[in-house]
Amino acid sequence: METQQITYLGALLAGLLSFLSPCVLPLIPSFITYITGLSFSDLDSEHPSSFVRRQTLFHALAFVAGFTLVFVLLGASATYIGSFLQQYMDLVRKVGGILIIVFGIHITGLVPLTLLLGDKRFSLKHKPAGLLGSMLVGIAFAAGWTPCIGPILASILMIAATEEKVAHGIVLLLLYSIGLGIPFVLSSLAMHRFVVLFNRFKKYIRYFEIITGLFLIVVGVLIFTNWLSRLAGYANLLFM
Repeated sequence: METQQITYLGALLAGLLSFLSPCVLPLIPSFITYITGLSFSDLDSEHPSSFVRRQTLFHALAFVAGFTLVFVLLGASATYIGSFLQQYMDLVRKVGGILIIVFGIHITGLVPLTLLLGDKRFSLKHKPAGLLGSMLVGIAFAAGWTPCIGPILASILMIAATEEKVAHGIVLLLLYSIGLGIPFVLSSLAMHRFVVLFNRFKKYIRYFEIITGLFLIVVGVLIFTNWLSRLAGYANLLFM
């Protein structure tokens, strides 16, 4: 198992944790009604019509494509910029590790950092019609939905900046987008079940915040100490 494989798995998990964040998960029904133009009663039906399923699937995929495009471009840019800093890569790795630890502490809420509490959402009041409109909403989501996914996304981008190849940065952010996008699409196709599960799950959201924060703190420590590479080396020895 190489370092890239470990970070790829972490990026996928980070995307899933972003979906479970307290200012994304509760708004999923609102997002889906907004991008599809359907009423909540249509979406919340236990047995939605084939038209409703098609409508929600296509618009959900367009929305996911929108934020995936932005995230992947950010990942490519982070790695490209990082490639110019190869001679300072040890410093970049340590600074990135420290910042990821700070983001993790912020997400746990145990030590709130006021600098990261500002909400800077960019929204479209009137969604353009059609699938292109849903894609534009996805782009808007990626461009400014902070602070919930911001620290997690920034952590992945910092890891991308330490990668040697632009392709690795692209894959990292693609996997992050998949981790965030798959549960969104599944929720859109089964809104009734999503609402039922969410009502049971919402009392545990605070615990998931803490878990996400601790996850980032551990990743930050591993990156700062360069233990991520060492663990990958040990894993290679075990599986050879």
